Amino acid sequence: MAGNEGNSNKNNNNTPDHDSPYYLHTYDYPRQMQINEALSDKNYADWIQEMNNFLFVKIKIGFIDGTIEKPKKALKGHMTWMRCDTMIKGWLTTTMEKERRGSIEYANTASEIWRDLRERFGKESTPRAYELKNQLTITRQDRTSVSAYYTKLLPLWDEI
Repeated sequence: MAGNEGNSNKNNNNTPDHDSPYYLHTYDYPRQMQINEALSDKNYADWIQEMNNFLFVKIKIGFIDGTIEKPKKALKGHMTWMRCDTMIKGWLTTTMEKERRGSIEYANTASEIWRDLRERFGKESTPRAYELKNQLTITRQDRTSVSAYYTKLLPLWDEI
């Protein structure tokens, strides 16, 4: 089953275990991610939500949150883990603006990329908090409807 016997992605009948976090479908490839916008300085909250959803569906969240640890090189599941982690790194990097990729290209694991992005863009980032509060301060209703104004404010409030 999933996670048993050297982290195999096959069950006891030697058929693929589609519920294993190590399972990669033949149609999985780094550029398959279809997202609304590539990660930029201004859309981390939207991007992270889309990536979380995608990785959850693919049963790969454990690779980025650290709950699926990298096996030692001598263990049977090491290469399977490396293959999955490399695919996730591809998914992450191909959904970023080119300028963002350069800063994470030397990360060893998808989890390292995830942590680095959270430190830079996440809520705990002081510069980002300042930027959001400043954006909230300068946002005006002008001649738009209350609904349109609220729609502009809501993502700022949510991220703050």
